[in-house]
Amino acid sequence: MTAREALKTYFGYEDFRPLQAEIIASVLAGKDTLALMPTGGGKSICFQVPTLVKGHADPEQRLCLVITPLIALMRDQVANLQARGIHAAAIYTGMSWDKQRVALDNCLYGPYHFLYCSPERLESEEFRKRLADLPIGLIAVDEAHCISQWGYDFRPSYLNIAAIRALLPDVPVLALTATATPETIDDIQDKLGFAERNVLRKSFHRENLIYVVRRTDKKEEQVAHILSRVPGSAIVYVRNRKRAQELSEWLRVTGYGLQVYYYHAGLTTKERNERQQAWTEGKTRVIVATNAFGMGIDKPDVRLVIHYDLPSHLESYYQEAGRAGRDGQTAYAVLLYNEQEDKAKLKKRAVDTYPPKEFVEQVYHKTMDFLQIGAGSGLGHRFTLHIDQLCHVMKLPVIQTYSALHILTHAGYIEFEEEHETQPRVQILVARHQLGEYNLSYEQAELLDQLMRSYTGIYTDLQYVREADNDATHQLLVSLAQRGIITYIPRSVGCSLTMTNERQTEIYLSPAIFEERQERFVSKLHAMLEYADQNQFCREQVLLDYFGEKNAVPCGHCDVCRELARIIQQPM
Repeated sequence: MTAREALKTYFGYEDFRPLQAEIIASVLAGKDTLALMPTGGGKSICFQVPTLVKGHADPEQRLCLVITPLIALMRDQVANLQARGIHAAAIYTGMSWDKQRVALDNCLYGPYHFLYCSPERLESEEFRKRLADLPIGLIAVDEAHCISQWGYDFRPSYLNIAAIRALLPDVPVLALTATATPETIDDIQDKLGFAERNVLRKSFHRENLIYVVRRTDKKEEQVAHILSRVPGSAIVYVRNRKRAQELSEWLRVTGYGLQVYYYHAGLTTKERNERQQAWTEGKTRVIVATNAFGMGIDKPDVRLVIHYDLPSHLESYYQEAGRAGRDGQTAYAVLLYNEQEDKAKLKKRAVDTYPPKEFVEQVYHKTMDFLQIGAGSGLGHRFTLHIDQLCHVMKLPVIQTYSALHILTHAGYIEFEEEHETQPRVQILVARHQLGEYNLSYEQAELLDQLMRSYTGIYTDLQYVREADNDATHQLLVSLAQRGIITYIPRSVGCSLTMTNERQTEIYLSPAIFEERQERFVSKLHAMLEYADQNQFCREQVLLDYFGEKNAVPCGHCDVCRELARIIQQPM
């Protein structure tokens, strides 16, 4: 089976998009490959097709390990593959170990081609042992910029991928990302242990996307005005949750007739899924969201992306703006800019993101005290951490405390996971033959019977359960817990902290962890500010130059190009 035959047979496409064929050929040649493709460029085909081709030729190489941080994307891609008759599995936070074992057994003994997992799963020694036995012919690393400390979204868990390569020494890696500067490109290849440099990139030029910077001191009115002028589906990105809620409410009550929802990481998974689905299906026209929204969405007909606040770097701006116009039709990326106010906010953001070293040390020790972790203890323990409570009790500023916990994560002292959602868990405390003594209702008895059949370890340990997803079942579980029949820990959204080291009496933040990252962050802020502030050079040229494309021509339709054309056309 050739790559083109696999594309036609499994996906129904006659031909590849630009660069896909070259990437697939590189993978099939056994080369480590870094592929840079803009949002909507068809990255998944680049590992799905070669996996199916290799699996057809050699069953011992039939499986692709796909490492991605996006649980929603895992589920969507697994469902899409299964709908095409392709066997795929996913392992993610909240799955019981029994279910993980079933998924791994299916990949070992069954006709499976894809196993999706998060980078955090790679920390499990048991999981790594199982991987070594699987017929893996390719490792695909999505959002590969996360492995680089030069990248805008560095995640320490990505560094675990190097250990997987040692377990699977002859298996090539395909690293995929939509945005990377030249420094990040080099760092990704180093961190993933590429045998030799091999970068395939598609130009970041988007012919149909019109970049605009709108200077204004009345951003709410501008949002409403732009939405009234540009029809179709839209995303409005804001910096924080409070603004997301307030702006969406303002748009609803001011009479613009807009169908608006807000979206941020503080919502439950159910709420986020419902709001994303309503927007994807066109039932909601506008989503006002933090940057928690958008990763992995598949909606090609977005006509407008507005940035209410300046992002911290051009990488995230380009990626978020690039969610508009993926269908190739004209779309707009509008950045609202209040020079005085936004410059002051970016300056404060630099201080908030990298507070003084002394403050970081203070947060470390106060957090340890708050969690009652003594010196020399705590290694491997995971805690639910309520930041508001920590800051109230220990008299710490909230925003800088978040930043300090992330810095401590980068330094390797802890692993802090923001807005971690804890799935509901249940353990049955009463033996099955004793349940008749409790005068259970029909609904209670049915639910307990279902739980006992579905979760074999539910008598010995807390098990993650799906059944608590609806309100009626939640109430039944609460009533059973109140009678002492079960232990029930409901779903909750909060932060988690895992001790990757014992508590230290002193901590050390190396220049690479602190000063160098701080300098890089500030330089990215300046690049973002220069993009918004300047009005002499084509917007797209500025973006492409930042990503290493030095010879781009003016786009001809951004706000700067249009203004220059207007001036040139004026009579002398």
